Amino acid sequence: MLEEVERWLIERSWSVSDRPLHRILAAKRSSGQTVSVVLPALDEEATVGDIVSVIRHDLVLQVPLVDEVVVIDSGSTDRTSEVAAAAGATVVHRDAILPRLPAVPGKGEVLWRSLLVTRGDIVCFVDADLREFSSDFVTGIVGPLLTDPGLQLVKAMYDRPMTTADGNITGAGAGQGGRVTELMARPLLNMHWPQLAGFVQPLGGEYAARRGLLEQLPFPVGYGVELGMLVDALHLVGLDALAQVDVGVRKHRHQDGQALGRMAAAIYRTAQLRLARAHLLRPSLTQFERAGDAFEPRTYSVDTEERPPMREVAEYQSRKVA
Repeated sequence: MLEEVERWLIERSWSVSDRPLHRILAAKRSSGQTVSVVLPALDEEATVGDIVSVIRHDLVLQVPLVDEVVVIDSGSTDRTSEVAAAAGATVVHRDAILPRLPAVPGKGEVLWRSLLVTRGDIVCFVDADLREFSSDFVTGIVGPLLTDPGLQLVKAMYDRPMTTADGNITGAGAGQGGRVTELMARPLLNMHWPQLAGFVQPLGGEYAARRGLLEQLPFPVGYGVELGMLVDALHLVGLDALAQVDVGVRKHRHQDGQALGRMAAAIYRTAQLRLARAHLLRPSLTQFERAGDAFEPRTYSVDTEERPPMREVAEYQSRKVA
């Protein structure tokens, strides 16, 4: 590990308990900054309501830390929107944002569009499939941005136990990332961007950043968004403007191996673009499924599109002037 990273781990890695809530609130009052929490959601009716309720109860009604909670529905076929709205979130459908530009499927697409319908100086992203959610996930990553003006982006780190579909723990995950993190993202970062080797959960969906940074970054439309954002932020603002906070334990729904394979391909593609800005000769991934007594190929396209920095979008520029 680079000496720079060893120092960063000491100086830029904290626990949620390092910043008491009263200190965070005092920093928010003195700075006048506002905070938006964004949940990208696709068919998450089982969990999105509880997450919104906890954030609103703990950080909107009990203390004035969060100024808006926005759920971006990316095409749910269940009651995600209704459940989120009933819990108190502002719900916006992905396709209603920047309608002149047809939306494409993908998490990064939703995060990018969220910048157009939120107002916070600090934007905090939280995945909508978390179980047993704690508001520490929000205070932990928003707090450093409010108390330290030199920081630009803060990611959550946590233990990530393996769980069944109903949330029961089946295996330990102390200090580990998910399978795609350990088998794809962490090797890529260590080999090509060793300054980022200190991030415990580089692909984690819980992170907060200043709007001024986010609007300068391109957004991969799919699962490569977290890796792309880390790499691009490193180049734009430097390692010391990035940090991570231990927020405890993260429980969520796990995906099957083939879905993870497609996720890994998108992440590799994101890394490849940043290494060479080249094009894959064949940007697709073929996997196999058992069909009777034979294996049948299934070919999936790999996310190759990236949205431009939001500050280059005319509608966003107009909104800022207004």
